[in-house]
Amino acid sequence: QVQLVESGGGLVQAGGSLRLSCAASGLAFSRYTMGWFRQAPGKEREFVAAINWKWISTTIYADSVKGRFTISRDNAKNTLYLQMNSLKPEDTAVYYCAASRTQSAISRSTVYDYWGQGTQVTVSS
Repeated sequence: QVQLVESGGGLVQAGGSLRLSCAASGLAFSRYTMGWFRQAPGKEREFVAAINWKWISTTIYADSVKGRFTISRDNAKNTLYLQMNSLKPEDTAVYYCAASRTQSAISRSTVYDYWGQGTQVTVSS
């Protein structure tokens, strides 16, 4: 049974930082592309960042977080991370991690096979 469990969310002031973690189990983590998505109230789920599973990992980011967020993975620990710096109120959302067998179109939520339950991030102004 595949499980993705996010943690690290919380309340932070604008300009602050948070580090999200996603612990994976029940899948060959090192062979999956991993992504972060977020959903704000009343809005659709949107792509944040993704990292593939090749020997030399490739990362991609949404324009809205480029330069502020960093995605990384520790295959030995089956854990995905999202370091979020210079947070803005518009970053407030539930953040989800997801796993995909594909390495194509990894900014699209439809290519992801497994999803976590999400962790709330709230940025106050």
